[in-house]
Amino acid sequence: QVHLVESGGGLVQPGGSLRLSCAASGTIFSIIAMRWYRQAPGKERELIAGITNDGTTNYADSAKGRFTISRDNAKNTVYLQMNSLKPEDSANYYCYVYFSVLGDYWGQGTQVTVSS
Repeated sequence: QVHLVESGGGLVQPGGSLRLSCAASGTIFSIIAMRWYRQAPGKERELIAGITNDGTTNYADSAKGRFTISRDNAKNTVYLQMNSLKPEDSANYYCYVYFSVLGDYWGQGTQVTVSS
């Protein structure tokens, strides 16, 4: 059994920063890819950033230049550093991990609210 535990969400003022973390635990063979998605009320879930096992990253246009995805392979953890946050970044953020053998898993979500 694999568990993904997210943390780091909260309330922040426009222009502020947050760092999200997602730690995988359990019987893990290897991690192929790790991603962050977000979903705002009434909107579809969208891919924000992804990172592969060789460190290749990709970002949604809305995240480029402001968000940075990284991973700590020793800790089976993926991070999303979010800077210059805007009210439109408010959403529930989910981590996604694709494991070798096990397939894909989702985190429970962490709420990010950007408001003054």
